[in-house]
Amino acid sequence: MPSALPTPRRDWRERVDSDEAMRFARYGDLFTQMQRAQTQRFGNGRALHRRQILALRAQFEVLGSLPAHAAQGLFSHTAKYDAWIRLSNGASAINPDRRPDVRGFAIKVLGVHGPSALGDGETSCQDFLLIQLPATGFARSAEFVEVALAAAKGPLAVIAALVRRHGFVAGLRRLKRLGDGLNAPFSGFATQRFYSALPFACGAYAARARLLPPPGERAVAGAKDDWADDMLQRLERRPLVYEFQLQFFVDETHTPIEDGSVDWDESLAPYVSVARLTLPMQDLQRAFAEQVESAAFDPWAALAEHRPLGELMRARKAVYYASQKERARVASS
Repeated sequence: MPSALPTPRRDWRERVDSDEAMRFARYGDLFTQMQRAQTQRFGNGRALHRRQILALRAQFEVLGSLPAHAAQGLFSHTAKYDAWIRLSNGASAINPDRRPDVRGFAIKVLGVHGPSALGDGETSCQDFLLIQLPATGFARSAEFVEVALAAAKGPLAVIAALVRRHGFVAGLRRLKRLGDGLNAPFSGFATQRFYSALPFACGAYAARARLLPPPGERAVAGAKDDWADDMLQRLERRPLVYEFQLQFFVDETHTPIEDGSVDWDESLAPYVSVARLTLPMQDLQRAFAEQVESAAFDPWAALAEHRPLGELMRARKAVYYASQKERARVASS
């Protein structure tokens, strides 16, 4: 008889280094400098995920009869919320859709009320920022920052950054591993799975999120040239209904909080379906797209019960805030 699966545990821990505040402030400055350089080329925009592919309206429906460890925070009771969706390419530049990239599927759940993860009062939204990769490929923020900033300068700069950090042979191996993830086939926003890749609190528990695509949707030849058109053509015919799931911490070895490079093993930490995300039939709405583009999508725009966890998430807090300030500065100048 197979052994029982580990049960979700509440004894997870964060390990906060004494120099984090200083390091993260420096990261914010570095990304702001890069963002300004890219603004000169492409106009005002985010440091990363600059290109908004499509903005969509949605409904986020929390399911009932959830297990106790899942019925926390936003998922503590059945409810339906309006939501905004921002689909994006991850680069700091405006690149064509056919170029390999990290794809973003950001969800802003509206009408939420509760203490903010930022500790500055109440929040009215809960953001989930998802990508098509189940893990980030980076254990800690330092290497991610180096690679992301180098990527804005081109492939040779990325190679140089990895060789400086790992040495020549190990650096090229690291480049291959990162490239394998980035170049993995992407079939589209209606057919691909998306992941938070990093953990966040779920009440007293810790979890990651996954979004399953609508059943029956198939990849379309040529869609990679225009991902927005692919989605809009589907939404002309029918709504798209996704399944939103949570995966829970079971132990530090298999589901680490502080290592963003580890994909939590689904055979040990199975996913639990907690909500349904419905994109109703709709067409392109330019005024709404501008509204979504001007909004902030931030993992720290969250309920305190869903506070982002781990060193990479703590770094994102500083960098996202710096990026938002820079966008506001440019918009008001």
